[in-house]
Amino acid sequence: MKLTNSDHTHGILQALAAAALFGISTPLAKMLLGSMPPLLLAGLLYAGSGIGLSVWMLLRRLRGHAITEAALTRRDAPWLAGAVLFGGVLGPILLMLGLVYTAASTATLLLNLESVLTAVLAWVVFRENVDRRVFLGMLAIVAGALLLSWQRQSAHTMPWGALAVAGACLCWAIDNNLTRPVAGGDPVQIAAIKGGVAGAINITIALAIGYRFPHIGPLLATGVLGFFGYGLSLVLFVLALRNLGTARTGAYFSTAPFLGATLSLALFAEHAGPAFWLAGALMAIGVWLHVSERHEHEHAHEALAHNHRHHHDDHHQHTHDFPWDGEEPHTHPHVHEPMAHCHPHYPDLHHRHGH
Repeated sequence: MKLTNSDHTHGILQALAAAALFGISTPLAKMLLGSMPPLLLAGLLYAGSGIGLSVWMLLRRLRGHAITEAALTRRDAPWLAGAVLFGGVLGPILLMLGLVYTAASTATLLLNLESVLTAVLAWVVFRENVDRRVFLGMLAIVAGALLLSWQRQSAHTMPWGALAVAGACLCWAIDNNLTRPVAGGDPVQIAAIKGGVAGAINITIALAIGYRFPHIGPLLATGVLGFFGYGLSLVLFVLALRNLGTARTGAYFSTAPFLGATLSLALFAEHAGPAFWLAGALMAIGVWLHVSERHEHEHAHEALAHNHRHHHDDHHQHTHDFPWDGEEPHTHPHVHEPMAHCHPHYPDLHHRHGH
C-alpha cells in the first residue's frame, strides 16, 4: 500500500501560517500597550478572537455550509478548561507584562522557548517521541534564548521582563499539550471557546481592579489583532496538531519570533547588536534541525475508535453504518482495525505508538 504525506505537508503549512500570524501580532500588541494596561490588552486580544470566530461559526451556519468537523463532547471539557486557564489567561498576562520591560525584538525571539517547553512536556509527560535531532534543535533554541535573556542586563539586575515572557511560554507549552487530545474536534469551535472564555475572565479582572476600556480606535484595533493573531492562528495551530503532533507543531511554530523580531526592528527602530544576531542564528539552527527531521520505521496500529474529519486514505479503510454519498472529507465515529506498515510519519492522531 502506498502512503501519501499530504496531511503532513498540510500540517507544516498550517503551522507556519499560524506562526506568521502570531509572530506579527507580538510587536503590534506592544504598540497598543501605550493606550491600555497589559491585563486589559490581553483580555481584549482574546475577546477579539472569541467574538470573531463565533461570528464565523454563525455565518457558517446561516449559509447552510455542511459541517465536516467533529463537535466537542463532554469528555473534552477538562482538557479544554486546562488549556483555557494556562493558554488563555495566565500566558497572555505574563506576555503583556514581559513586553512592558523587554524590547519587542527580544521578547519575540524569546517566544521560541515555547516550542522547546512544548517538546519537553510532550516527551517527558505525554510520552510523545522526540528523537536526537529534535533534542539537539531544542538545545540550540535554549542557548539562543538564554543569550537574549541576559544580553542587556547588568550583573546585579534580574531580567524580570525576560522571565515573564519565559513564564508565558511555559503556560502556552502546557496549553499546547492539553489541546492535542481535543485536536480532532472542530478547530474553530475550540479556538472560539478558548478566546471567549479567556477574554471574559481577563477583562473582568481588569475592570474589577479599576481599569477602563480605551477609546474606540484602540479598542477596535485590538479586537482585529486578536482575531487574526490569536483566533485564526489558533485554528491553524489546532489543525497542525492533528497532523504533526505536539512537539513537531511547536517546532514549526517557533518560526513566529523571527517574523515578529524583524517587524519589531522596523517599527521601533531598535538596535540589534551582535548578541541579538548570534541568538537568532542559534535559534535558526534549532528550527532547521526540527523541520528537516524524517521519521520512518515499521510500526503497528492498535485498534482505535474516535471521531474526526478524514478522507478514506490508507489509515481509514472502514465501512459505514449509514447511507454515504461518497463525499469527502467527512466526519463520523469510526473504528481503526489493527495493522502494521512502514512509512514516514509524525505523532499525529493515528501515530501514538512507542519506540
